[in-house]
Amino acid sequence: MNAEGHNDDTAAIMGGLYGVGIIGRQAAFTTQWADALAADVWRVWERVRDKPGGALPRGPQRFYVEVAPEDIGGFVDIATHPWFVAVCEAVLGRDYRIVEVGFDIPFPGAADQPWHRDFKAPPETTTGRRLNSLAFNLTTVDTREEHGPFEIAPGTQWDDIAGAKDDMFPDRALWGRYEAQAVRKLPQRGDMSARSALTIHRGTANRSDEPRPVLVVGVDAPDGTNAHHHDLQVTRGYLDRLPPQVRDHLTCRVVERLEMIEQHHVIEGLLQPE
Repeated sequence: MNAEGHNDDTAAIMGGLYGVGIIGRQAAFTTQWADALAADVWRVWERVRDKPGGALPRGPQRFYVEVAPEDIGGFVDIATHPWFVAVCEAVLGRDYRIVEVGFDIPFPGAADQPWHRDFKAPPETTTGRRLNSLAFNLTTVDTREEHGPFEIAPGTQWDDIAGAKDDMFPDRALWGRYEAQAVRKLPQRGDMSARSALTIHRGTANRSDEPRPVLVVGVDAPDGTNAHHHDLQVTRGYLDRLPPQVRDHLTCRVVERLEMIEQHHVIEGLLQPE
């Protein structure tokens, strides 16, 4: 993982996310912490893998699962990490909202994804030139080239691709530009990154013999609308035990007991590449 934005300085954070579109904190957590995260991810995977709506395909041999914060033992560690808080406050303001927790797993055989952004750029970005959402990623393995690492085209969060498929998938004629400037990320266990999900990116082919799970935490500014696509759940007992620093930033539904999150954010373009 590159060291852009490695410190908690607001200027470095803003410069990285408004510039290249991704920043990272190396060794935010220990490798033992990351191994515990991996165990949580696989426990949830086994619970939902065969249930309709439990694991959504994101392309061949690649799946995304949304989870409740209390399914992840280290969630509070993430949400209270000084770098996480500093990034959220710098870019999204002090009233930022955590709206999504999930994980992406490219299994062996996962193919190159088409270049894309994760959702249509909102007017706050296209017209107002402001980012109002972020995605934090935490790997559960030491990423190698053959794992099919995440690939990103720096600075493309500002690209105008209006008229593209779903306003998310640039025309194939533009791919050469993204490939020419692409940067592959090879995070290690314990690293944490933050990015604009509008920066054009793709998952690459997993040619290894092991999966590469990555935890995702989605955060919005107060005027962000990504919560509409998710169903973050917590039980009352869990909510009451959370420190205010976490509880006050959750956009969630309070339930008596956790239910499997039936996902709604289907990205059709990743299932039927052009």
